[in-house]
Amino acid sequence: MNRNFTKLAFTDSVKKIQEQYGSRKSYSRMEISGDKYVLTNREIPLIQSRDSFYMATVGENGWPYVQYRGGPKGFLKVIDNTTLGFADFRGNMQYISSGNIKSNQKAALFLIDYPSQQRLKIWAESEIIDPNDNSELLQKLSDSNYKAVIERLIIFKIQAYDWNCPQHITQRYTTEEIAGEIERSNPDILKSCCPDDVE
Repeated sequence: MNRNFTKLAFTDSVKKIQEQYGSRKSYSRMEISGDKYVLTNREIPLIQSRDSFYMATVGENGWPYVQYRGGPKGFLKVIDNTTLGFADFRGNMQYISSGNIKSNQKAALFLIDYPSQQRLKIWAESEIIDPNDNSELLQKLSDSNYKAVIERLIIFKIQAYDWNCPQHITQRYTTEEIAGEIERSNPDILKSCCPDDVE
């Protein structure tokens, strides 16, 4: 089992709740199943195919903050099997996540593949790098076809990850995914509804 997350997630209060609801026995076996947390051929394709994810950080006041991050498909890059990174684009300029990372490097990422009903949680130590300070990393994390202002580079050193079960994930599809499925299953539909767009 390629997980280290029980050491980070299963605090004493969590264990007490697990005991209360009857899941402690099964989860206790996970805690002795190994502490490896490198990415494998299961995690990497999911990460590389995301066009969005959620990032949680914690401020000096102890309050958590969750931020949506989006970009072109694959903008969250796998640098190696324990490191992720992305070019952080200019947004509303509140800089809450950035400030939290500066004061407390801990972050949690939540990645969801709605069509396949998969979700991956990642715990990481995070670091902000000025794009002007590392041109090689900037080139690796940027996408010349995506027009956005890159303000910083954010690196995640993975400490743990865990897959959630697919239960309760409602399947959703992007317009690109729907069009691709129509094209595969019945290309004549696109030709009949959009004749001007078909050569």
